[in-house]
Amino acid sequence: AGVHRQVLFTTVGWFVGYYLAKRSDYIYAKRDRELLEYVRHHPEDFKVAEKKRIGELLEDFYPIR
Repeated sequence: AGVHRQVLFTTVGWFVGYYLAKRSDYIYAKRDRELLEYVRHHPEDFKVAEKKRIGELLEDFYPIR
């Protein structure tokens, strides 16, 4: 009876895990679709920033002695 129960619980666990993984994939894909659709309809809210060079980002180095 012990081996049958282990096989049953393993099978049930695999199916539940598979279902939960597919459901989470669906929910994340749905959310991504909605967000991308919003970005596509409102481009003024998501302007592309101009690219800066690394020298423009860093501050000047002044050694302290």
